[in-house]
Amino acid sequence: MEKCNGWSNYPTWRVNLEIFDGSDMIEMFSDLFECGDRSALAAALREYADEIVERTSEPGLARDYAFAFMQSVNWFEIAGLMLSEYAEQKNEVA
Repeated sequence: MEKCNGWSNYPTWRVNLEIFDGSDMIEMFSDLFECGDRSALAAALREYADEIVERTSEPGLARDYAFAFMQSVNWFEIAGLMLSEYAEQKNEVA
């Protein structure tokens, strides 16, 4: 897949933009941010996004396509960016 707006691919960019941009993930997953566990945060972000799709769509073709689209998301990349931004915020406060 081709890079998109600095992200590894279009699905990663789009999910980050549509689901996480402007959301307070630090408050929701504070323990994962504190310990810096990138893999666990990536898994939690994926589960959170899955829940949003479940809540906001009806079973059927569109939901199936949404879940298929999210299979290509680089959750590890999104988690890494969030952890980096969190570390920068902590350093600014200190």
